[in-house]
Amino acid sequence: MARATTKWYQNITKDKVRKLLMGTKDTEGLLKMLVIYALLICIGFIYIYPIIYMISNSLMSLDDLLDSSINWIPSSLNFSNYAQAAASMDFWKSLGQSILIAGVPTLCNVVSCSLIGYGLARFEFPGKKIVIGIIIFSFILPSQITMIPTYVLYSNMGILGTLWSFVLPSLLGMGINGPIFILIFYQFFRQVPKVLIEAAQIDGAGYLKSFIRISLPSAVPALITVTLFSFVWYWNESYLTEMYVHGVMTDSGWTSLVIQLDNFQQNYNSYAQTATNAVTSINESINMAGTMLSILPLLLMYFVLQRYFVESIDRTGITGE
Repeated sequence: MARATTKWYQNITKDKVRKLLMGTKDTEGLLKMLVIYALLICIGFIYIYPIIYMISNSLMSLDDLLDSSINWIPSSLNFSNYAQAAASMDFWKSLGQSILIAGVPTLCNVVSCSLIGYGLARFEFPGKKIVIGIIIFSFILPSQITMIPTYVLYSNMGILGTLWSFVLPSLLGMGINGPIFILIFYQFFRQVPKVLIEAAQIDGAGYLKSFIRISLPSAVPALITVTLFSFVWYWNESYLTEMYVHGVMTDSGWTSLVIQLDNFQQNYNSYAQTATNAVTSINESINMAGTMLSILPLLLMYFVLQRYFVESIDRTGITGE
C-alpha cells in the first residue's frame, strides 16, 4: 500500500513538473517562456545596441575617446558635440525641408493609393487582373532599372531640383514603394462588408461619399501603416532625393538631414573654417552626434505612435523592410 501511494505521488509530481516546464493547452510552460524571452532579448539587443553605442559615443569628449578605460559611460556629458554637428548640418533648416520632402509625398501617397486600392477592390472591369499584375511587377522591378529613364523624363518636364519630382509620381500612385501601399489598401477594402456600401448607396450616397464616409473610417489601421512606412521611406531615401530634388548638376536649395549626413565631413570642414567660436576637430563623437540628429525625429515619431503602429501592423498583417 505504501509503495502504491509513493508511486502515485511520484507520478503526480512528475506530471506537475512536466506541466510547469512544458505547459498545457491553456498555459505556457516555463521552459517555453524562457526560450521565447531569451530570443526576444537577444534580438532586441541586436537592434538597440547601435543606438546605445551612438548615444554613448556622441556624448564623449576627445579625451574619453582616446582613453581605453572608458567604453560606455563618458567621464562627463559633452553636449557641445551636438551643438557643433547641428550647426554644420544647418539642422533646423534641414529638418524643415526633410519634413516637407517626406511629408508632402506621403500625404499624396495616402490619398492616391487609397483611391486606387478602393477602385480595384470595389469595381469589376475588363483587364483588372492585368492591372493588378502590372502593379505587382512594378513593385518587384528594381528602381535602379528605371532610374536613368526617370531622370531623363523629369529633366524634359523641367521638374528636376523641385519637390514636384516626388509629389507628381505620388499623386499618380507611383511614389516610393507606392505599389505595395495600393495592395495594402486593396486587401483591406476587400474586407469591408459590401452591405455597408450598398446601404449607403440606397440612402443616396454616391461612390465618393461611400468611400469617404464608410470605407475610409474602417481603414484607419491601413492609413496609419501606409503613412508611417511612406514617411520613413521618403525620409531615409538619400540617393533619389539627392538626384531628383537636391539636384546632381546644380544645387536647388532643397536638402534633408540624410543628405547632410552623407556630406557630413565636407559640411563640417566648411563650418569649421567659418565658425567664430572654437570648434573641435571632427572625430567619432561628432560623427555619432550628427547621426543621432538625423534619426532623432523618427525615433520621437515611433515613440509617440508606437501603440497605433503595432496595432496597425497586426491588423494589416504586413511587416516592415
